[in-house]
Amino acid sequence: QVQLVESGGGLVQAGGSLRLSCAASGRTFSSYAMGWFRQAPGKEREFVAGMSKRGGTTYYADSVKGRFIISRDNAKNTVYLQMNSLKPEDTAVYYCAASQRGSVFTTRYEYDYWGQGTQVTVSS
Repeated sequence: QVQLVESGGGLVQAGGSLRLSCAASGRTFSSYAMGWFRQAPGKEREFVAGMSKRGGTTYYADSVKGRFIISRDNAKNTVYLQMNSLKPEDTAVYYCAASQRGSVFTTRYEYDYWGQGTQVTVSS
């Protein structure tokens, strides 16, 4: 199994940037595909970005394409989400997740492990 801890959230102004990190424990981190999800108050948890276990395949929600970049460093057991050109509608709790199958999935049901989340607030 893998344990995930997110960090890097905070308050930023619209148009600003923020980088989230997800530190993972476990000796088989490189066997997991990783994803980022977010959940705003009163809304369902939604997919943001995902990356295959080797980083060769990425997928982004339409709402963040061209603005967010997912990356991973298997040597550091860490996955990142670089968020640029932030908008108020990006405000949410952001979660990282791991999938045992190593593929990119776009729904929360395909992921096996979850972090506790980190708050991102974008002011206008």
